[in-house]
Amino acid sequence: MSAHRSVIRWQRANHPSDPDTYSRNHRVTLSGDQQVDASASVEFKGDPGCADPEQLLVSAVSSCHMLFFLAIAEFQGYRVDSYEDDPVGYLERNDKKGMEVTRVELSPCITFGGDKVPDQKAISRMHDGAHRNCFIRHSITAEVTINHR
Repeated sequence: MSAHRSVIRWQRANHPSDPDTYSRNHRVTLSGDQQVDASASVEFKGDPGCADPEQLLVSAVSSCHMLFFLAIAEFQGYRVDSYEDDPVGYLERNDKKGMEVTRVELSPCITFGGDKVPDQKAISRMHDGAHRNCFIRHSITAEVTINHR
């Protein structure tokens, strides 16, 4: 087992464009003192120049999938030279009249190098393995799909 920590800091400030409410901007500090400026999404009076929680969730799903894919590829003797993804998460109404991230679409583009290059069937199997093992995917109720290119 392991524990994963971050620090969230928010200080009251006026909202820059709506004087009747507060700023949603805050700072997230991660391991190694990495700092992320965060806010609510723009639709909820957030700062468009900051990351929002939904983006961070979608990024976590994509990152976790990628890390498992890389491990599987290495174990099977493939050399991955690059891996890019443009994941999209959809915040939608749920059956309880609330909002939730209902689905996440991953669209990884992978470049292989070396002498052993996988065919599409092998790539699909590696994605299936990454999908089955991803810790973050197991932690959310949103549907996660992989549209590999």
